[in-house]
Amino acid sequence: MKVADFMTRQVVTVTPETSILAAARLMLDHKISGLPVVTNEGRVVGIISEHDLLRGGKNDLQTARMHWLRLMIEQANLADETAWFQERKVCEAMTPDPVTITETAPLEEAGRLIGENDIKRLPVVRDHKLVGVIARADIVRAIVHAARKIADAAKRDEMMDARLLELERQSLVHRARSSA
Repeated sequence: MKVADFMTRQVVTVTPETSILAAARLMLDHKISGLPVVTNEGRVVGIISEHDLLRGGKNDLQTARMHWLRLMIEQANLADETAWFQERKVCEAMTPDPVTITETAPLEEAGRLIGENDIKRLPVVRDHKLVGVIARADIVRAIVHAARKIADAAKRDEMMDARLLELERQSLVHRARSSA
């Protein structure tokens, strides 16, 4: 199975100059947790995810967690945070140079890259341009598809075995009648 067999082809994207607020709205509207960041030519230059938004552009994860926890508890500086979301651009918070995969790569390679890099999705590229996204959910869908195929093959084998037994039985019955 290839990545192309299970990837999502219609992908919601943003540019590096998209506001963080607009990116967050797109994620909410489309019920997705991340967006490929592409140039006007379609080249993948980053990924913006919920993780990046929660990190708020801060490199120290512990500081970012404490920052958001304090905001939720104290409801402090919410005006500053709103301004941050409206004025800052995706390029300031995105993860640059994401791991990518080609559409002709084996699905196992996508699963390996997702697991090794502890990420939820891989942009799928052809000549460095975005053609889709393969996500963990797509890998799960592929596993279910493969399991179904195996189960169907096992059923066909059982049916074939039953038919062969019936033919053998009929042959024995026919021989017994012929020799009598």
